[in-house]
Amino acid sequence: MKEKWLMAQGSWAEVKPRITTALESGFDCVLVDKENVDRVRELGSIKVAAFGSERGSEDILVIGRGGEGDGSIPLSKGQNNSMDIALARTIPGTKAGYVIIANKKYEQFAVELGKNVDYLMVIGTDWKVIPLENMIAGLQGVKVKIISGVKTAQEATLALATLEHGSDGILLDTDDLSEIKRVSQAVEQSERGRLELIPGTVTAVRPVGMGDRVCVDTASMMIPGEGMLIGSQAKGFFLVHSESEDSPYVAARPFRVNAGAVHAYIRVGEKTRYLSELRSGDEVTIVSKDGEARSAIVGRAKIEKRPMILIEAEAKGERISTLLQNAETIKLVSPQGRPVSVTELKEGDEVLVHLEKSARHFGMKIEESIVEK
Repeated sequence: MKEKWLMAQGSWAEVKPRITTALESGFDCVLVDKENVDRVRELGSIKVAAFGSERGSEDILVIGRGGEGDGSIPLSKGQNNSMDIALARTIPGTKAGYVIIANKKYEQFAVELGKNVDYLMVIGTDWKVIPLENMIAGLQGVKVKIISGVKTAQEATLALATLEHGSDGILLDTDDLSEIKRVSQAVEQSERGRLELIPGTVTAVRPVGMGDRVCVDTASMMIPGEGMLIGSQAKGFFLVHSESEDSPYVAARPFRVNAGAVHAYIRVGEKTRYLSELRSGDEVTIVSKDGEARSAIVGRAKIEKRPMILIEAEAKGERISTLLQNAETIKLVSPQGRPVSVTELKEGDEVLVHLEKSARHFGMKIEESIVEK
């Protein structure tokens, strides 16, 4: 997950509306003056960072303001003589480095400081020419999160897309409340991945008796065409449609996917989990008919005994299957994006599926031959 930070320095009367908007928009951290740290906690639960050279009540101490990071002290000729790097090495707890990238020397200094902190905040005098890709490459393999300073949603989108990885988050410096909301939306959009969905031909549809099935209720609303990827084998998944459509039998529940039997896999990010493992607060992946993926939080996983139906399909020579509740409100998705009830499915019909190229062990991709029937 990409992190959203807000720069909120100034008098409490000035920064309070910005912090409140950041809280409402799902920001992860606010960077404030030390005297405002405890005031932020009274507004809501959020990480609080503050500049300084001594540990206080903040969650994250930020090193670099008033030092080498912002140019107040000239850069030393080596990391062993650097005041900011020495401070980062000696101060306990979670800390961040703050560097204004004025030229190439500061870029190199930022990389060295980044090796000694948990977060590295990089600010550009001209954002468009920050060599962010150089710092990402220079810190590859180092356990540090790079937070890019931005002033607009457009800059945030650019920072998060730099190279394949992008920065680990953004530090927004603005007093425009609307821009805070726009940046939140831009970060959410940047996290949407894309999965390949292909037509699978149904080869069998057969009632199989009673079983325990899982309804996944999320804290997000889904629209027609969205659902979750579910399958009995980790090599292949069916796009199971959300209950986002009204029916003659029950009102729409657009937060829900009636996902299938307890043993089934659900694709979550780059991994898989068993449906039976899901709990309130867990993360799941919502996928659209076009393959666009986004994250959602589980509000409730409801397991009940219901009549089940076996669905088998073939795609690119692979045979896959899943068990779903045998009810007209449970639907897969046609290649045209139309929801299709499992009670209407028959051999020869086509539905959207996703195939994996690797086997999985404990939910993670591995290069190994595994047979699942």
